[in-house]
Amino acid sequence: MNELAPLDAYGVLTEPATLTIQRILPGPIERVWDYLVKSELRRQWLASGDMPMEVGAPFELVWRNDELTDPPGQRPAWATDEHRLESRITELDPPRTLAISWGSTGGVSFTLEPRGDKVLLTLVHHRLCDRPTLLNVSAGWHAHLDILVARMTGREPGPFWDGWTRLKADYDQRLPA
Repeated sequence: MNELAPLDAYGVLTEPATLTIQRILPGPIERVWDYLVKSELRRQWLASGDMPMEVGAPFELVWRNDELTDPPGQRPAWATDEHRLESRITELDPPRTLAISWGSTGGVSFTLEPRGDKVLLTLVHHRLCDRPTLLNVSAGWHAHLDILVARMTGREPGPFWDGWTRLKADYDQRLPA
């Protein structure tokens, strides 16, 4: 199986406060895994930060979203040029599963499944308890994953902040109030 049916790029609520979003990425699975766990690759699409490969290990993610694309697009007035988040690895099964704590929410899991020469990435973000957080996180993951797809396929991504702003409005229409 070389080609897969395209996925809906938008995340869905699989429980009232749980966002699930998927992407098909070029393999092999070890390459995708590296983009999740290696700081120098992860910073190209999400956030930097050394991640010790041990359950319970603390680490810090550092976002610099203005550096993800050139140009970065119009940053919202509330956003800063750097954001930091203390986290811990809560589940680890290389190269298939990585789960981490995520601030005040229940955490994020990444599951990788080989699909021929491609890899299905399933991201699940738990306990998104209020609508503003849900919309920000949904747009954020979608925009960051779009950059990951672009980086892994050798394409130049569009401006991060412009995409995020458009996606937040889309998710406001798509997700139940």
